[in-house]
Amino acid sequence: MTFAHPYALLWLLALPVLAWLKGQAGQNAAFVYSSVDLVRPISGLSRSRAGAVLANLRWLALALFFVALAQPRLVRGESHVKASGIDIVVAIDLSGSMRSEDFGEGLSRIKLAKEVLAKFIDGRPDDRIGLVAFAKDAYIASPLTLDHDFLQHNLERLDIGKIDEDSTAIGSALMAALNRLKDLKDKSKIVILMTDGQNNSGRIQPLTAADAAQALAVKVYTIGIGIRGKAPYPRIDPFGNKRYQMFDVDVDEDTLTKIAQKTNGRYYRADSADTLRNIYAEIDRLEKSEVEVKKYQHYDELYGHAAIAGLAVLLLELILAQTVWRKLP
Repeated sequence: MTFAHPYALLWLLALPVLAWLKGQAGQNAAFVYSSVDLVRPISGLSRSRAGAVLANLRWLALALFFVALAQPRLVRGESHVKASGIDIVVAIDLSGSMRSEDFGEGLSRIKLAKEVLAKFIDGRPDDRIGLVAFAKDAYIASPLTLDHDFLQHNLERLDIGKIDEDSTAIGSALMAALNRLKDLKDKSKIVILMTDGQNNSGRIQPLTAADAAQALAVKVYTIGIGIRGKAPYPRIDPFGNKRYQMFDVDVDEDTLTKIAQKTNGRYYRADSADTLRNIYAEIDRLEKSEVEVKKYQHYDELYGHAAIAGLAVLLLELILAQTVWRKLP
């Protein structure tokens, strides 16, 4: 059991002093009587003893309230696990062109990217992984975490249209990923940046962000997703039917290659579903250096139990004071 606010327990040290000042036996009752047969053995206490019991109940209730203020809780699922020592942030493109269905009807770039990434996450349970989503702007979709159920939930929520989809801010996305990694002490820090376009938004140029990654010793793996040539982009006509329009694929391979080279990473071109799966399989074979970390999953809060127990004791003290050991002026 742990306490969220352990310093509140220091108030317990004041109780003996207060009890001594008030008198441990409490005030003697002027008159003690009982008309309840069930508590006849209790009512045989002396006046001094009755006062002491009532006073002690009051101190006990106060002590329980102080324990409740300290917020006791049981840590469930705390464990020491061997983590890989690799922190990974995946930056995924949510621009409108990611709707293109290069890999078969119904299988868009974004759908395939999410499917492959979900399997990659499942295969690395001991890595802290975070998500950055970007289009015109970049934002943190999930902080670095070992809670991969939470991570997968956030991945499922990613969809085109959540942010302005008309532009692609590769530099901003890379810098957002670096901001999550810059203060961490692990031996290996990696960014996987997946996009299907060119940087045409944001205030930070991709190669400037790459220089920052190089300075922070962050390895960047870049993935250009999409077939070469033209790709079918789905549109809905006025009658609700899906139609396809062919658009040029404009992955900026030169910039993505330079980013990878600057940071000792590697550039990949994913022009098929199998290629993308193989890319993540190769990244999965990165070196690992194990470190022990604590993993917390759930807390059972107990402050309510302490507070209810304190109220129950206080109520008992009031009932006894007004019935069994009632004191008349």
